[in-house]
Amino acid sequence: MININGDLTIMNIDGKNAIVTGASRGIGRSITEALLAGGASVAGWSRTAPEELSHERFTHVKVDLTRQEEVQQAYGKTAESMGEHIPVLINNAGVGYKGKVEEMPVERWKYLFDLNVHGIFYTSRLLIPEMKKRQEGHIINISSGAGTNGIAGMTCYSATKHAVVGISRSLHQELRDFGIKVTCLSPGSVETGFSTSEKNKLLPEDLAQSVVHILQCRKNFHYPDIQVRPLQP
Repeated sequence: MININGDLTIMNIDGKNAIVTGASRGIGRSITEALLAGGASVAGWSRTAPEELSHERFTHVKVDLTRQEEVQQAYGKTAESMGEHIPVLINNAGVGYKGKVEEMPVERWKYLFDLNVHGIFYTSRLLIPEMKKRQEGHIINISSGAGTNGIAGMTCYSATKHAVVGISRSLHQELRDFGIKVTCLSPGSVETGFSTSEKNKLLPEDLAQSVVHILQCRKNFHYPDIQVRPLQP
């Protein structure tokens, strides 16, 4: 067990290596840009490269997170360019479909779980051993308000986000004694194009700043679960 009581140091993201999944747009892109602004080197994992994002400390790694073999290859490429120690992992990639249970195609149901849930497993399992070895790391899983509340017409999406919450809480207990933090960040409606609602929404860049703040907290200060909402939705 690592003893971190009284440790007032923070994780300075300047010079740190990070992986951000789903980095091509929306929340993932904003998080990528915020980490780069803070001095981190970022490997953005996604199927398509983010448009007009060119930075000397950014590398795009093409990967389909639903395919375990592709995730393994992506990690190999990332470790080759960055090194094996990657203390920051932002599991952001995800997708949502609306549809009643009896109307949703089976393959679409499976795809949501493959990306939103299995993708977190495929990625996290590769980084955790080195984090344990170095006794340093922070995994942030992006869930949703749907991860704590059921939503009519979005049963599958809600189920996957409930799974993200469960994974995060269990991983937190598995890894805390190794000095590794696991945070589940659950936003309400975000202006990403997923929702067609006219409600007031959070901005991706605001979530990105929250991620930076979470990462930079003192070593003995930890947010296991954070829910953020528009003040006046």
